[in-house]
Amino acid sequence: MICALLLIPAVAALLSLLVRHTLVRRVLLVLTGVGHTAVTLAAWNTTPQPLLSGWLMLDAAGLLFLTITSILFLACSVYAFAYLAIQGAGKQQDYEEGMLFTNAPDAVFCACLEAFLATMTLVTVSRHFGLLWVAMEATTLASAPLIYFHRHHRSLEATWKYLLICSVGIALALLGNFLMVIAASKPGGEGIAIVVDALIENGANLNVPWLRAAFLFFLVGYGTKMGLAPLHTWLPDAHSESPSVISALLSGALLNCAFLAILRSYQVCAAAGQAAFCQDLLILFGLISIGWATIFILGQTDYKRMLAYSSVEHVGILALGVGVGAGATFGAMLHAANHSLTKAMLFLVAGNILAAYKTKATTEVRGILGVLPWSGVLWIAGLIAITGMPPFGAFLSEFTIVKAMIEQGRIGIAVAFLAMLALIFIGMTAAFLNMAQGRSASDLRPPGKSESILAILPPLGLGALTLMLGLYLPPAVDSLLRGAAATIGGY
Repeated sequence: MICALLLIPAVAALLSLLVRHTLVRRVLLVLTGVGHTAVTLAAWNTTPQPLLSGWLMLDAAGLLFLTITSILFLACSVYAFAYLAIQGAGKQQDYEEGMLFTNAPDAVFCACLEAFLATMTLVTVSRHFGLLWVAMEATTLASAPLIYFHRHHRSLEATWKYLLICSVGIALALLGNFLMVIAASKPGGEGIAIVVDALIENGANLNVPWLRAAFLFFLVGYGTKMGLAPLHTWLPDAHSESPSVISALLSGALLNCAFLAILRSYQVCAAAGQAAFCQDLLILFGLISIGWATIFILGQTDYKRMLAYSSVEHVGILALGVGVGAGATFGAMLHAANHSLTKAMLFLVAGNILAAYKTKATTEVRGILGVLPWSGVLWIAGLIAITGMPPFGAFLSEFTIVKAMIEQGRIGIAVAFLAMLALIFIGMTAAFLNMAQGRSASDLRPPGKSESILAILPPLGLGALTLMLGLYLPPAVDSLLRGAAATIGGY
C-alpha cells in the first residue's frame, strides 16, 4: 500500500511529461488525485505493512497528514483542470500589465504537481531521519517550478527566495541529522540507527546534550520550511506570487510536512525525557509567529499576502499547541486539519477573485457578492472559519488549546494568545467585508458569464469539511486525531 501511495503520483508525473495530448494530461492529474485519495482512505481500514526494515511506515500522525495532503491535492487537481484550460486558451491576462502570460507547456505544471504529491507522501511515511531529510528537500525542488509558473519577475524573485531560504533551513536540518547520529552513538559500539522507532525504544541511552542540539537544529531548519517566524520570510512572497492552486497546496499541505518532521524529532526527545525542553522552545516560536503575523495582517492591502501571513499565524498555533502539551496536543492535531482545509479553500477562492478583478489589492476589489456570488459567500465563510469563529472547526481546535492552557495555569500565555487572535480577527474582517460588499469600480471587468463549477466545487467541498469538523467529529476522525496526539505525548 505504501508503494502504491508513492508510485501513483510518481508514475503520473513521468507520464505527464511523455503524453502529448493536453486533455489527457489534465485528466491524468485528476485521476492521480482520485487514486491517491482512494488508497489513503483504504489505509484507514488496513494498516500498511512497513517497508525497508521500518524506514517506511505509516503511524497515526503520518496518516493524519497524509490524508490532509491527499484531500487537498484532489480538490486542487479538479480546480487546476479549469485553471489550465483558461491558461491554455490565453484568456487569463496579467493583472497589472495587461500582457498574456508566457507560460511553459502545462506538461511541466502537471508533472511537478504530481511529483510534489509524491515527495510530500514520502515525508509522511518516512521514519528514518535521513530519508525524511531527502524527502523534505525533494518537496522544495518539485514545488519551485510551480511557484515560477507565471514567468513574471515577481514570481522569479519569490522562487529564488524560496529556494535560497528553504535550502538554508534544510542545511541546518542536515546538521540536526548529524547531531542525532552523535546522540545515538554508543562508546565502542555501532550506535543506534536514526530511525524514529529505534531511537524511541532506546531513548534512555541517548546523549542528552547532543540530542538537545539536534532538536534545536531540526526546529530552526524545518521551522524555516514550516514558516515559523522569524524564519518565514520566503512564505509571503511564494504564497502570493504562486498560482492560487499552488498557494493552496503550499499552505495547506507543505507546511504540515515540515511540522511533521519537527514532531518526529520531538517524539525522540520526549522518549529521552526532554519533552519540557522542547515544549518551551515550541511555545516561544509559536508566540513569536502569532505575534509577527498579527503585525503584518493589520493594515495589509494584498489579500493573498494576508492569507500568507495568516498561515504564519496558524503554524504558530500548531507549535503552541504541541508546546503546551496534554489536551492541547489533540487541539493542535485538529487545528492542522482545520487550517489546511480552510486556507486551501480561501486560496482557491482568491484565485477566482484574482481572475475576475485582475488585482490583489484589497482596496481595488469591491462587490464580490454581486460580481461572484458563490465566491463571495465562500469568501465570507472562509473568513469566519479562519478567524476561529463558530460553527467552523477552527473554533473547536483553538478552544481546546486555550482550555488546556487555563487548566495548566498558563493564564498569561492564554491572555496573550486570545489578544493576538482578536487583533487578527479585526484586521482580516475589515479587509474581507470591504471586498465582499459595495459595488465594483467601473474600470474593473467583471466576468461575462457565471462562475465555473470546477472553480466553485473544490473550495465548497473543503469548506463543508471544516464546517463538519466544527459541528461533528466522526468517530473514525476522532480516533485518528487522538492516536496522532498520543504518538507525540498528548491525549
